[in-house]
Amino acid sequence: MIEKLRVSIPIFADYSKIMKPYLAIINPAAGGGRCDKKAAQVLQNLRDQGVPIESTRTKGEGHARELSREAYNQGFRRFIAVGGDGTSYEIVNGLFPREKETDPIYLGFLPLGTGNSFLRDFSSQGLKASVEALVKNRSRSCDVIRFTHQNGLLHYINLCSLGFTAEAGALTNQKFKKWREAGYILAILLSWLHLNYPTFPFRLNQNQTIEYQPCIYLTFSNSRFTGGKLMIAPQAKISDGLIEITGVGTISRWNFLKTFPKIFTGKHMDHPLVWRTSASHVEFKISKSISVMIDGEILFCLPKTLDVLPNAIQVMV
Repeated sequence: MIEKLRVSIPIFADYSKIMKPYLAIINPAAGGGRCDKKAAQVLQNLRDQGVPIESTRTKGEGHARELSREAYNQGFRRFIAVGGDGTSYEIVNGLFPREKETDPIYLGFLPLGTGNSFLRDFSSQGLKASVEALVKNRSRSCDVIRFTHQNGLLHYINLCSLGFTAEAGALTNQKFKKWREAGYILAILLSWLHLNYPTFPFRLNQNQTIEYQPCIYLTFSNSRFTGGKLMIAPQAKISDGLIEITGVGTISRWNFLKTFPKIFTGKHMDHPLVWRTSASHVEFKISKSISVMIDGEILFCLPKTLDVLPNAIQVMV
């Protein structure tokens, strides 16, 4: 049993009169199967507090994308991702791309999955804070980042990463996902044993200068956190119309091991070989397919561009 989550608000709002229902898309496999057991009670608690919700369950990988796209075509504009970062990632990719649509889309979260990095930009209270935002009908504008690769495009609200972080993410998904944040840390340590310095050529904002510097990793962030509590991009802002770019240069293996723990507070950015910049457009000049981590999901592809869709979604936080 989980504790009932109640939020006190000054005036009880009859949301059924002012907005269409949310569609809660539940990933029953999230959190090692714990999500399905908890979701029904949390959703009922929200309904008891006046939040109109319909719900559906996913049946496998990619199904949340199909469900959100179908619901959008049926007129739903409010969604709740019940699971982890992977669930919200699939929902976002069901809602985008949008053509000739101006009505806002709202996305709430019930963090019952393994990783819930995006929400840490706003609160460390997890589920309690997410319920409060839904009950109080509290939202913020959020950029969506469009990632174009050789065979198509994807959208994300957290981060895209190349190099070491993508390798660690792939290893986490393959072997350690059930261990949650501890699994990601273990994958990072194992990846550290094979540390290398690849080059990912890119240029920013149509500039002619192409960056070729070797690096351990590159991240292209919309929000600050990844892997649960790792503040990989401390200066990222979700609604500034920019992609926060961070990179780690040719730090030695032992120096990297010493610097890495500082990522929990963002102090890793103080190292002289760790750098940041920002841009609204990134064009990659990579010649072969590589592993890319997007909001915790791993894709093997040939990256082409990144672009910002400013304030394209409203997040309930």
